Amino acid sequence: MDRKYKHRGYMSHDGDERPREREQRPPESRPARMDRLGPKTPRMVGTVLRTRCSNCGAVLAPGFSPAGQCSRCQAEFHSCKQCAHFDTGARFECTQPIPERIPKKDALNDCTFFEFRMTVEKDTSPVAAASVSVVPSGNHRPNDARKAFEDLFKK
Repeated sequence: MDRKYKHRGYMSHDGDERPREREQRPPESRPARMDRLGPKTPRMVGTVLRTRCSNCGAVLAPGFSPAGQCSRCQAEFHSCKQCAHFDTGARFECTQPIPERIPKKDALNDCTFFEFRMTVEKDTSPVAAASVSVVPSGNHRPNDARKAFEDLFKK
């Protein structure tokens, strides 16, 4: 029978070729990888509960005053935009049953349902950087990263 395609594997059931038999190797007596090294531990990124300013996104330090203002943008903390119940799709833009709409969502108010918004974020800060003392922003030099890179390849 003449085939249209001559390459190997296309309709190769003519009987010309025999299927190859796999060689059976004897089982090895070395321990499995799991036994030698133990289970592989996943490198999961941890999470942290963090509070941020809803206006500028600055991370707020622990122990801040909810009645105060943001040190970066002077936005009021006790406002609808900072609240956990703030939802633009809900009635009066609040998930709680408030009697009337609060017109300015970023202004200071005295809502009894106020609860500061806390977000769960991935902790991407390096472990080594957390143990190193924090350098004040006034002493920051722009070529510190370059110097650290060059120090890697010194002999």
